[in-house]
Amino acid sequence: MQETGTLKQIVIATKNKGKIRDIIDFYNKFRQIKWLTYQDFKSYPTVREGSKSFFENAKRKAKIISEFTKKTTLADDSGLVVDALDGAPGVTSSRYAGYNATDSQNRQKLIRRLSKIKIPEQRTARFVCNMILWDPQDGMIASTEGICEGVIGFEEKGSGGFGYDCIFIPAGYKKTMAELSGIEKNKISHRGRALEKLKPFFKKKLYLDQ
Repeated sequence: MQETGTLKQIVIATKNKGKIRDIIDFYNKFRQIKWLTYQDFKSYPTVREGSKSFFENAKRKAKIISEFTKKTTLADDSGLVVDALDGAPGVTSSRYAGYNATDSQNRQKLIRRLSKIKIPEQRTARFVCNMILWDPQDGMIASTEGICEGVIGFEEKGSGGFGYDCIFIPAGYKKTMAELSGIEKNKISHRGRALEKLKPFFKKKLYLDQ
């Protein structure tokens, strides 16, 4: 693994600024890491998510970006699974309303499709996140999954977070994910739970202290 001084370089394999912020904030106690993103590389590739599973999409992104950068890479694939919609939007969460759709357009499509379901208990859903840590020489170092159960609200609430956060109410809460503080969100979110499970691998495989 390449280093800058005493810092270990790890690439975050996403162009989603919200995901980048969540990951860096979660691991802020690992002072030995120098996080790199797509902005640190020229001709950074776009990886198409063509698989039917979060795991395979995350693995594909981790492998391609690690081979391109020649550095250890952290990748995730995540999305929202809604029971009343037979699991949609699922792996197409980021492009639910089309490949060039905005987060708002994706949310509005979801709200429309659930418009006839008026009982909150019938609007159950979960955020799912698969995380892959990949080394350019050794391949996959670790794989974890995080899940956050909840329901879909009837309207957008909150200005924090991104994606579907402002319409997702986590189980046990009356607020949407977007109404929670960053610290609260990282404790219960699908991404936070997957990142928490990766901590032992950071310490053991990458020899980091916290």
